[in-house]
Amino acid sequence: MLKKTVLRRKSDFASIYKEGKSVGERYVVLIVKKNDLPYNRSAFLASKKIGNSVERNRAKRLMKESHRQIKERLAGGYDMIFVARKTIRDQKMEDVSKSMEAAVKKLGLFTRIKQKDEQVIH
Repeated sequence: MLKKTVLRRKSDFASIYKEGKSVGERYVVLIVKKNDLPYNRSAFLASKKIGNSVERNRAKRLMKESHRQIKERLAGGYDMIFVARKTIRDQKMEDVSKSMEAAVKKLGLFTRIKQKDEQVIH
């Protein structure tokens, strides 16, 4: 990930938690706020409720990889915080990816992409 696309400041997190919209899915909670920038910034969190450091890091790796797969389809200009839920433990990549896609879709953050045959995909 590029450094400019990673959320780091405490004030940014506080602003997103206070003013952002959130949606929960089976394995993740997504909190989103517009950022008035041409690109998205994101953060991936796993609390101690998830488990020990190995389990927390695995949860974050699963979320980061899922995000990497869908980031080309995301609309620009948002700050996103992905928070792992307890249920993410012992899950496979496919399941986490589906959960993250569903959360993003619920908030309407996917852009319309035209493919070669000119069909609009949501």
